[in-house]
Amino acid sequence: MFRNFTRQLAAASAGNADESKKVLSPMLRPDIYSAIDKAKSWISGGIGSGQAGDGVTYGPILGLIQKHFPNITVGLDSIGQVEAEIAIVVGGVTNMVMELSNWEPMAGGMAMRTWADALVTAYNRATGQKDLIAKGITRGLNENTDVTLMTKEFTAKIQIISCLKTVSTRIYGTGSDEARRAEAVWSSKFM
Repeated sequence: MFRNFTRQLAAASAGNADESKKVLSPMLRPDIYSAIDKAKSWISGGIGSGQAGDGVTYGPILGLIQKHFPNITVGLDSIGQVEAEIAIVVGGVTNMVMELSNWEPMAGGMAMRTWADALVTAYNRATGQKDLIAKGITRGLNENTDVTLMTKEFTAKIQIISCLKTVSTRIYGTGSDEARRAEAVWSSKFM
C-alpha cells in the first residue's frame, strides 16, 4: 500500500513532462503551514482536531495535500489505523515541503525545520498510543517521502536532510535502532 502511495506521489510530480511550463502554486506555502498546524494538533490528539486512528479527522489535512498531489488516495486498509494514517499524512506534508524546496530552496529548508519540530512536539504532547505515533511518523518520513521532489541546491539539501535525520533521534533517543536506521536512510538519499 505504501509503495503504491510513493508511486502515486512520483506519478503526480512527474505528470507534466515539460518542466518549463510548470510553476509554483501560489497556495503551496500557506497550505504547507496550514497542514503543519493541523497535523501537529491531529497527531497529538489536540482539542477539537480529532485524533489519528479515528478514520475521519485526517480529511482536512489530506484535502490540503490533494490540492498539490491530486492522485493521492487513502486505501481502505489504512483507515482507522493510527500508524498508517499518520504515515500517509506525514509523507504527504513532507512531500509538499520537498516540492517547495524545489522552487524556493531556502524557504523549503526553513519549512522542513518547522515541520520536523512540529512532528516532535506532536509526539511529545500525545497522551496515548505513543509507540504507534512514533512508528507512523518514522514510516511516513522514511518510506512515504518522495526524494525526487527535493531541491538540487546543496546547502538547502543538507539542511532538509539534517532536519529529517533528527526527527527519529529526538523521538527514539540518540543511538537507538530507529535513529540509526533514519540516519542511514537519509544519508543514502543525500547522494
